[in-house]
Amino acid sequence: MSARRATVALAVLGLLAGAACSSPSAGAGDGRLQVVASVAPLVDIVRNVAGDAADVTGLIPEGIDSHTFEPTPDTARLISDADVIFLNGLDLEDPTLSLAQSDKKDSAQIFLLGDHTLQPDQYLYDFSFPKDDGHPNPHLWMDVVYAMKYTELVRDELRSVDPAHAATYAANADAYLATLRTLNTAVQAAIDTIPPQDRLLLTYHDSFAYFANQYGMKVIGAIQPADFAEPSAQEVAALIDQIRAEHVPAIFGSEVFPSPVLAQIAAETGATYEDSLRDDDLPGDPGQPEHSYVGLMIYDVQTIVQDLGGDPSALNAVHFTNTYD
Repeated sequence: MSARRATVALAVLGLLAGAACSSPSAGAGDGRLQVVASVAPLVDIVRNVAGDAADVTGLIPEGIDSHTFEPTPDTARLISDADVIFLNGLDLEDPTLSLAQSDKKDSAQIFLLGDHTLQPDQYLYDFSFPKDDGHPNPHLWMDVVYAMKYTELVRDELRSVDPAHAATYAANADAYLATLRTLNTAVQAAIDTIPPQDRLLLTYHDSFAYFANQYGMKVIGAIQPADFAEPSAQEVAALIDQIRAEHVPAIFGSEVFPSPVLAQIAAETGATYEDSLRDDDLPGDPGQPEHSYVGLMIYDVQTIVQDLGGDPSALNAVHFTNTYD
């Protein structure tokens, strides 16, 4: 285990992440509320609110691009059994949303977390999500403040659908929100240690728009265009010129999607190339402490802060235990 991964594990000491995030719910048919959610970070948020009062299952396997995921027969089965379907919305999982609308049982509820969190005038658009295409950046959960809003929305929806367990959902949400408040404070404190001129992000995919907006960083570009093709030679040359002009110390790729273009840019500019960031693929393995939304945020922020010359030790204040076994 690397030093960074070991630190992440310590920072989320006591975290008991369940493998059921990406596998069929073992409790289906046991009388508990059946809940499904889309990408792994949202599944983890929902499971922390549900605790043991509901069975929560992930729809989109980890390591699969949520933007291009095509539902499978297993996806359809999970949706048809569900009482509540939590999706991010904001056009992130359109094929899955269409399937949910057609295959859900009549009593099931579809809840779009992002659409209930932002008004259209709050949407962010960027290189991967240009305004002309009409699809806003959907990665709200990368801002812990929005993750807290998601937690509150999940709590309220579960209480509405399953009032018999309302007190459980409220208590679980309160405990989880306390952790997220600590995480949010720690993220800001760690980012604040990066030299101001180096608070710059060049990433594989525009996952960090809301993150940067919340914590005082600037996204200077993303390699993946809106059509998921390779960037043009002119676009790459412009990014190289910008990195040299602004003396960007590090650029960031994805654990899931290797980018030869980013490696080329790093080689030509002398910037450090960090290829392990993630936005919907949890670090570690199911059952490991860091395999959680909190672990994802700690890992990404620790990585960004270290590579940009800051001190991530504020993240050591985050200790966390899940509400589920």
